[in-house]
Amino acid sequence: QVQLVESGGGLVQPGGSLRLSCAASGSIFSINAMAWYRQAPGKQRELVARITRIGRTNYADSVKGRFTISRDNAKNTVYLQMNDLKPEDTAVYYCNGITTVANYWGQGTQVTVSS
Repeated sequence: QVQLVESGGGLVQPGGSLRLSCAASGSIFSINAMAWYRQAPGKQRELVARITRIGRTNYADSVKGRFTISRDNAKNTVYLQMNDLKPEDTAVYYCNGITTVANYWGQGTQVTVSS
């Protein structure tokens, strides 16, 4: 079992920045990749960014150049640095951990970009 707890969401003005954190606990050794997804009202959940066990990253086209995913293995934490935020980035952001046998999710954290 893996437990994921997100933090760092909130209200920010367009052009602002936020950093989301996802703290992992439990069977952390079994995690192959960590990712951030988001879901806006009335839309499907979509992949924002992913980082593998060896540090390879990939991003949705809509966030490339603005968002950065990173991990601190000593703290078992994954981060999502979000810069130049836009109103269309407003969504609930979910942390995701993938093992060979299961897919784990955090509870989500709300990010609202509005003036």
